[in-house]
Amino acid sequence: MTELVEVSFRDHGLSAVPPALKGRTDIDILDLSGNHLTALPTWLGGLIGLKMLVLDDNQLTQIPESLLSLNALESLHLDGNALGALPVWLPELSRLRELRVMKNGISSLPETFWKIAGLERLYLGDNPLQVLDDRIGELDALTELYVHNSALRTLPGSIGQLTSLRTLDAGHNALESLPASLGTLSSLSGFVYLSDNRISGIPETLFESWTQLKYLGLTDNPLTELPESIGRLSALRELRLYNNRLQELPATISHLTELRELYLMNNPLVSLPETLGDLLNLKHLDLRNCRLTALPGSMANLGKLTTLDLRANRLTFVPDAIYSLPAIEKLDLRWNKLRSDPAYLFDLEARGVTVYR
Repeated sequence: MTELVEVSFRDHGLSAVPPALKGRTDIDILDLSGNHLTALPTWLGGLIGLKMLVLDDNQLTQIPESLLSLNALESLHLDGNALGALPVWLPELSRLRELRVMKNGISSLPETFWKIAGLERLYLGDNPLQVLDDRIGELDALTELYVHNSALRTLPGSIGQLTSLRTLDAGHNALESLPASLGTLSSLSGFVYLSDNRISGIPETLFESWTQLKYLGLTDNPLTELPESIGRLSALRELRLYNNRLQELPATISHLTELRELYLMNNPLVSLPETLGDLLNLKHLDLRNCRLTALPGSMANLGKLTTLDLRANRLTFVPDAIYSLPAIEKLDLRWNKLRSDPAYLFDLEARGVTVYR
């Protein structure tokens, strides 16, 4: 296998592309990121061997049409520039599989954009996009979609056509609801990040097909309840639900048998389901600043739990079940209403467990 030829001028303080590169058709990867480039020379289109062109963190305001000649280009990185629009000729880069244009000033996409056949990874986040066109469903080869930190109020129903999608980041927007079609994406196997939006309700069927998903972030929303279908996330490793308005958890949470980390702090939870003890692979449980007055006895079954954070609840006592946790390394009981310190707390400390009370 032939080794790729890579040339890097990363963080060289350049104000122009080095002319010595002109005519170099042997370069596969060219990294010009972290410089002071305000424009690109037209001859850059002559580097027809390029498979990856990295132009992140410059001061580019436009991309010359001469780059149309880069017929071998598979990955184009333009994050952190001053682009107000994307060129209409992008679909003519027939081998393009990855496009990164985060942290620019792009508020809309050209009509031709949705014709980029074969695009697999699209990074659009940190742009003032207010609308994600319904035609995004035409990019049916997408496996990763990043539209975070924009100004989106909705996700189009056509997102359900992205049947190869594995990762979705739509966090830090103004989403008030989620399209039911999102729940049909059984290909989701990486992460779904929907934190810091205005989502107050989740369709009952949303989680039914997400049986391969590893990470789900729904923090910083006004959620008052979770659907029973959350139990369908059987491959989930990490679940973040903090800073919501949840008062209870569905009993079906017990089906998340692969879960390692569960974050529930800053929810008005008054109790936890007894089925919580079925999360046998759980290692980290954060229950800070809820309204818990008691803990389920089934927590004695959490044999792999290493960290239990119970700060700022309304506990008056801690069940003996905590003492029996064989893997516990850190237990935080501060700012509760404990009537006394159970004797076993001292035993835990003697075992090397860090106990805050």
